[in-house]
Amino acid sequence: MHVGMAAIFQNPGRDSGHSDYAVYQQDMKLALSAESLGYESVWGVEHHFTDYTMTPDVTQFLSFVGGHSKKVKLGTMVIVLPWNDPLRIAEKIAMLDCMSEGRLLVGIGRGLGRVEFEGFRVPMGESRERFVECAETILQGLEQGYCEYDGKHIKQPRARIRPEPFRSFKNRTYAAAVSPESALIMARLGVGLLVIPQKPWEEHAKELKDYADLYRKEQGVAPPRPYVTGWVACDKDAGRAEEMARKYIGGYWHSVVKHYEMGGSHFEGTTGYEHYKRMTDTVATLGVDAMTEFFMSLQIWGTPEMCYEKIKDVHSRTDCCGFTGVFSYAGMSEAVARGNLELFAKDVVPELKKLGHRPLFDTEVDAAPAFLRDDSKAA
Repeated sequence: MHVGMAAIFQNPGRDSGHSDYAVYQQDMKLALSAESLGYESVWGVEHHFTDYTMTPDVTQFLSFVGGHSKKVKLGTMVIVLPWNDPLRIAEKIAMLDCMSEGRLLVGIGRGLGRVEFEGFRVPMGESRERFVECAETILQGLEQGYCEYDGKHIKQPRARIRPEPFRSFKNRTYAAAVSPESALIMARLGVGLLVIPQKPWEEHAKELKDYADLYRKEQGVAPPRPYVTGWVACDKDAGRAEEMARKYIGGYWHSVVKHYEMGGSHFEGTTGYEHYKRMTDTVATLGVDAMTEFFMSLQIWGTPEMCYEKIKDVHSRTDCCGFTGVFSYAGMSEAVARGNLELFAKDVVPELKKLGHRPLFDTEVDAAPAFLRDDSKAA
């Protein structure tokens, strides 16, 4: 099983004097130590404008990590397509993959934060349509060496991607999908699923099975195995681990409620966000504290043995190809975050690597993109 770590650069403690610069120094140190600790990938998440997470350009962050490492894969978790120009994304992906000798794992999504849509002047109700058009522009472009698209929102005249892609991105592209409607879109696009737990694992398992059936119907082959992420609180003492989980995983959940306005009513009238309307209703019914307990139950916390057993259970339910942990969040000090990262690396990662004996990808990913394999398709 592939094991990675994610840096999210969250700063809920600015009011108490913890600067954004200090958060960056802390999380960058952790990210740059990942390879030596045995992690196999480093991931970043795109967010803007608030202290929820502060990575406005994931590929720029990963370029720095790639330049300071030799082997770790570099994952975007995710690039939010409606907030970006698709041609520029395709260029950044191709460039980073060339610079890192093919180490890039591409994760894409459509976004959820109203503050971010408003900041970029993009109507949130158009996000699903824009996501599909952007994804088609990018994924087709990376295979054919140029972007060209004539859609409702994207009007892209033919433009070459230089540096041109030298490896296909098929089977190393993932998308975050929560609703059944999104799963169908991802199956049609031919991308794998990135699971960021928000539901009981038995529900995730059922939806993954439904997605696999859709994928086989749309693509004629089995889908890439899903990739799972989670928030980690690991300590040798079970009591201290629970205290960590309540303080930090609970604190992270509260930042989710704040950033995504889970107490608001805007999802109700926004096309494409029906699932999140149900989630806000649940928060309103159960209360934030009960939802905090539920969110904690989905995450990975406890002693190293407990953490391993929880991920083993997730693996048995999902047949996931990899797990990425978030180890620094919700105002953790550098000492707490580093202890979390290092203990998990020492006592959990080696055991996780024994789970599942298939490679990260079931199919060959070293193939050249289509336009390099077929001269007739050259740009």
